[in-house]
Order: sequence, then C-alpha cells, then structure tokens
Amino acid sequence: MLTPAPSATKPDPQDLLAWYDRHRRELPWRALPSVIADPYRVWLSEIMLQQTTVAAVKPYYLNFLDRFPTVEALAEAPSESVMQAWAGLGYYSRARNLHACAKAVVDKHGGRFPGTEAELLKLPGIGAYTAAAVAAIAFNEKAAAVDGNVERVMSRLFMVEEPLPKAKSLIRALTEELVPDDRPGDFAQAVMDLGATICTPKRPACALCPWMVPCKARAEGLQETFPKKQKKESGQLRKGAAFVVLRADDTILLRTRPPQGLLGGMAEPPTSEWMPDYEPSRAVLDAPIEARWQRLPGTVKHVFTHFPLELTVLFAKVAKGTPAPDEMRWTPRLSLHEEALPGAMKKVLVHALGDIPGGKAKASAKA
Repeated sequence: MLTPAPSATKPDPQDLLAWYDRHRRELPWRALPSVIADPYRVWLSEIMLQQTTVAAVKPYYLNFLDRFPTVEALAEAPSESVMQAWAGLGYYSRARNLHACAKAVVDKHGGRFPGTEAELLKLPGIGAYTAAAVAAIAFNEKAAAVDGNVERVMSRLFMVEEPLPKAKSLIRALTEELVPDDRPGDFAQAVMDLGATICTPKRPACALCPWMVPCKARAEGLQETFPKKQKKESGQLRKGAAFVVLRADDTILLRTRPPQGLLGGMAEPPTSEWMPDYEPSRAVLDAPIEARWQRLPGTVKHVFTHFPLELTVLFAKVAKGTPAPDEMRWTPRLSLHEEALPGAMKKVLVHALGDIPGGKAKASAKA
C-alpha cells in the first residue's frame, strides 16, 4: 500500500466543523443543529444518494417520505408500490434492497435501526459507507463515512498517488484518523459538504477551504489531478427490440421484469433479448403477439452502468378485447405514469406514443 507524503501541517477537524457551522447545506433529510437525526430519514437519503445527485434525489425523497413516512409503512407496502415510487431514480436493486432492509428492521429489530456500524452492516443493502454514515449521523458513533466527495477531499488533502479504487482502503484509514470524538456525525456531513461545494471535481474554490493550508495537492498546484483514477473500460454495446402495443380501448401492453437482475421488478413494454449481435431486421420474430407491426424510425438509446443499449421500437395497434399473453397485462395509457417504469422504458414509450400522460418522460426521451 502506498502512503501519502508527510505534511507540515496536520488537518484540524475543528477547523472543518467551524466552517460547517457557518456554511452547512439545508437538505430535507438533514436535521437542524442540536436536533437528533431520524435514523429512518438518514438511511433513506443515503440509499437514494448512491450514484445520484442531491438535486435529482430531493423530489424523490420527499415523495417517498410522503408515501412511506416510517420504516413500518415502507416494510408493509407492496413491492409494486415501492418500485413505482422509485421509478426514474435508476440502480433499481437499491429499491429492492431498501424494501428488504425495512422489513428486516421491523421483523428483527422492532422497527428501530441498530445503532452501531457493525450491526447496521448486517442489514440487507447496507454497505460500508451507508453503515458508517447512519451510525455517525443518526447515532453519533465515531465512524468514517467515505463516499466520492470524501475520497476527493482526502486524496487532495494528503496527495494520495495510488489510483482509485485501489486507494479506497488508504483513504478510509486517513479519514478515520481525522474523525473527532465529539460531533462525528457533523464531521461526516461537513466533509461531504466540503466536497460538494468547495472541493469540487473541477475548479475547486481552494481560497475558501478551511483546510487550504494543510492541503498538499493545493500546495503543489495539482488539486485538479486528484483523485487519481484507473481508466474505466466501457461495456460493449447491446441491441434489442421493444414492442409497444396500443389496444383499441387505449391500453398498452406491459409486463413486469423478473425480480432479480437488471431493472428487476420494474415494468416495461415487452422487449427482446439484449445482445451485441442482435439483428433489428428480424425483430418482428420476437414480437409478443400477432399484429401488423410498424418499425419506427430511429432508435432509443440508453446508457446503463456497465453497457450502452440501443433499442429498435416496433409499434402495433390491436382490436379491443385482444387478450394479453401470459404474464403480461393491459394498462390504461392514462395510467402509465403510475407504473414502475424505468427511464429506458419511458423513452421507448415516448418514442412510440409521443408522451406519457401525467408523467415527465417527454423531456428525458432521447431517440
């Protein structure tokens, strides 16, 4: 393991906390100063914020909290309701794990989140970062919550030359050394705020940083070159076909994807397999029902974490009373916004129908 270069001035956690007291962000899940944080709200926000921006999470968080105000309400909710409330946030395994975790908290802990990092780690869907964040923020346990913002701050502060993700254990150790005995929860949120508002990926506002003096990368003028990262290899393009069927009673054919795997438990118009060598000219052979299929111009493109996807969209109209194939259903077009449709499938429907009534897919559709 590589070690950071020695520093003439050690970062002082109290300097950061003093800055935080003046500049802390007001967030809907963040407790007011001197108010004990609600573990359910902290946990919910941390799960939602994984791989997702604060701006994107805010409306989902507020809607989620309105529908499921307590961990008991979430645990008792049907999985379809949870997935529908999550639709559009992406990384849908988070929603399935969220629901499983809520059930575990209710069934095994009487509806109260365990108050230690070690016990939190035993819950479904809670990893090292989330366990540390909830333990520190909700229970004031001395724990180091290390997310992307914290990695950036620490790698610059100590000029960590080892690239991510290999540097994760070193950065975590460096963070642990700085966590103060008092106010560990505020410290965790302070480092996050520092990374989000001052120590940004590009053009960091170093002159406003409470840790400007001890920051090694700033002293060398190299702050924007940290953290070092290994080059990511993009996944191979996959192709497929999506089939949008409009019945004469203004209903759309949908199905629910298997609970496990990519987009598990989400709704979609039927699709073919997604493969690198999929041949769009033969897509009609994968159609879910017999109909006069029309291949729409253009394609729908979507990028998942590990691969890009390109879908050819076929559209058909069928007579009223046409039965749905096994494990599929007809949904009123005006109720599509109530379905747990992921972003990729909203794009497909918009491509075929022009809009989803009552939804917000039109602005996000890209063909």
